[in-house]
Amino acid sequence: MRAAVAVLVLLMAACTASTPEPVRLTVLASSELADLGPVLADLKRDTGVELAMEYKGTIEASGQAGGYDLTWLSTNRFLELRGGEPPLSATTMLSPVVLGVKPGKQLGERPTWADIADRAALGELRFGMADPRVSGGGLAALIGVATAAAGTGSALRTEDVSCDRIQGFLAGRAFDSPDVTGEFVRRQSEVDAIVAHESEVLALNASGKLSQPLEVVYPRDGIVLSDYPLTLIRPDKRAAYDRVVGWVRSPGAQRSIMERTWRRPVDPALQRAEKLALPMGNALYFPDSQEVIDRLLAFYDRAGTGRQVVFVLDYSTSMRGERVSRLREAFAALNGFDRFHVGETVTIVRFAGRVLEERSVTVSGRGDLDALLAVVASDDLQDHTAIWSAVDHALRLVRGEATVVLMTDGENNAGLTANEFFRVGRGEVPVYPIRFGEADPADLDRLAQASGGRLVDATAKSLLEAVREIRGCR
Repeated sequence: MRAAVAVLVLLMAACTASTPEPVRLTVLASSELADLGPVLADLKRDTGVELAMEYKGTIEASGQAGGYDLTWLSTNRFLELRGGEPPLSATTMLSPVVLGVKPGKQLGERPTWADIADRAALGELRFGMADPRVSGGGLAALIGVATAAAGTGSALRTEDVSCDRIQGFLAGRAFDSPDVTGEFVRRQSEVDAIVAHESEVLALNASGKLSQPLEVVYPRDGIVLSDYPLTLIRPDKRAAYDRVVGWVRSPGAQRSIMERTWRRPVDPALQRAEKLALPMGNALYFPDSQEVIDRLLAFYDRAGTGRQVVFVLDYSTSMRGERVSRLREAFAALNGFDRFHVGETVTIVRFAGRVLEERSVTVSGRGDLDALLAVVASDDLQDHTAIWSAVDHALRLVRGEATVVLMTDGENNAGLTANEFFRVGRGEVPVYPIRFGEADPADLDRLAQASGGRLVDATAKSLLEAVREIRGCR
């Protein structure tokens, strides 16, 4: 009897010694990690560590890390931009920001962000995305689009971010919501696509809530990758933190995360599920300044709304031949990020010694763009050049927020003089003169400075480059 009792005591002692000490850690986590519930239950069972999760949007959470033991956000980059330097962090899983699109919406094989913007600008692709003011996934999508639009191949700088480069893409935005997948399910009959993490798109497909599964598109010009770092905020919790990280990064836990949440494992040697086996493509650089993020969000609020751009085009006889051909080519080549977009009002004023033609179109589809190209294709060139009368006429056509773009190759020799023009105040509509040929740079620069615009010299660059540089909102 005594021997049996002794064995039981030894067994109990051994069991007690092998049972991890229970620990409870508070964790501030990105909202989408609410799907980790079953994984966290396994973690507590195996390690004795309970993670008490509080879920918030990554952007909001990045400013509230104090007061928690750990953070588990989609990325620490927003923390770092705010000047925070977490003492220790470890990547736990991966998910790129992609486009989930309904079958039948042909975007081509491996489209670029510019291809996607092109379709959105024409009203042929309506998508939902997470609110970038709240969600890390939403802001990652915006960063991806803006980085691809800048075309520099490096991290966005403040000067790379301009509203006109992303407004066509955002013209296709049907909604932005903190709960992007829930909103898409509710509105799937009227929305073509969703910009979200790969994991969210695949989870939607597996949920049974969609009338048809979405195809996952990895834009060819790059993606923003979320790496979900588990970050230690309170150094005195280091021992428990190490327990958690060791378990989460173990092959068994990584496989469980992949199977339950559709996020990619950190270890590239771990076999992927079939739907996660496709290559993600190149990861885009993340901005290294808060000013870039602030500028992106400011332009996000402005872009995609109804605006007017007025082109004042010189059709005097000096434009005959190569110059007018270059002008037409510049308009015909506006596509992708530079596309005139749905809801935008485009006005063309052709002039020589007087206004020859005026045409305004509020873009609703490809037919409207064809109508604009037909105006630009006119061969009606006449003598003399009435620059200031034409600009005066254009400014009188402006309604609401607008930009005026003047293209001329000559000097004023008809209509209003420059001094007569400048004697009259006309508000604060920015005018962007594009100079090529023999146009007087002094007077054109005076016009730009007086209106808050800027002179662009097309003699030093292609006319298409110049038009792209200053078209649309600023």
